[in-house]
Amino acid sequence: MRPPSAMSLNAAILIKVVSVLLFAVMSALVRYVGEAGIPLGQVVFFRSLFALIPVVLIFAARRELASAVRTSRPLGHLGRGSISVVGMFLNFAALSRLPLVDATAISFAAPMITVALAALVLSERVRAYRWSAVAVGFCGVLVMLWPYLGLGRLVTAGSAESSVGALCAVGSAFTNAFAVIQTRRLTDSETTSSIVFYFSLICTIAGGIIVPFVWQTPTLPQLVALIAVGVLGGMSHILLTESYRYAAASIMAPFDYLTLLFAFVIGYAAFGEIPTVYAYVGAVVVVLSGLFVIWRERQLAARRQRLRSGTPDSPSDD
Repeated sequence: MRPPSAMSLNAAILIKVVSVLLFAVMSALVRYVGEAGIPLGQVVFFRSLFALIPVVLIFAARRELASAVRTSRPLGHLGRGSISVVGMFLNFAALSRLPLVDATAISFAAPMITVALAALVLSERVRAYRWSAVAVGFCGVLVMLWPYLGLGRLVTAGSAESSVGALCAVGSAFTNAFAVIQTRRLTDSETTSSIVFYFSLICTIAGGIIVPFVWQTPTLPQLVALIAVGVLGGMSHILLTESYRYAAASIMAPFDYLTLLFAFVIGYAAFGEIPTVYAYVGAVVVVLSGLFVIWRERQLAARRQRLRSGTPDSPSDD
């Protein structure tokens, strides 16, 4: 990939920041409807159904709808969609039970889990530097989880609820990592548009199967929030993909951590949440570990580029 121009890089950063902001607002709305008692299956259904609207409109405007529908690997999409449905349930369960910053921070364990799975499932070469970053990152996650997993909390009703939320957040991070691995497999033959389209479609079908059994008629504000969850989720996904048209993923990835800042501001303004010292310390450790992994990925990508161009390079321990 050619180095991005200053204009294209600025455009990519702006698009990525908007994507991250929309995702943070969507998470806050999920928290709102969860606290209101809207069943998870109903939230998943609205998130998936109304995400299809911007996805279909934008792909149609780009004349990419045919390529989005066309696929040679329906079972691969079904596998990724199924993993994503489970991850969505777990993520929404965590958001409805934990402070917004805590749920968001724990979710950033996913990139480190992806590194481990890439080595185990895809046989990618992962050596000392990145394994060390993964280990340190998991220590950060344990720091964030510490207040939720004490025996005293597990026998207290209100505390048990937050402990379940913490476990759901960890489960969501694992399913997100598995979804990334499955996406890497699909990109060998499938277009980005087809991956996005079938993700939304399969999640909508799964939510549609569940929603008749759990339906709770929402109030008007709750209905607006449910629709907004879907539209914002779809727009965030599209903008995320669009940002990678202008700059490499390794350049864009650090901006994901702005989600923590947005979650802190929205959590405080909307729900009066003040993070604990465990959340601050654990989040810093996880973010620094994640940024190190990203930096190392960029370093290795640059090294591979030099080797392809025939420029001599010293051995490097990954």
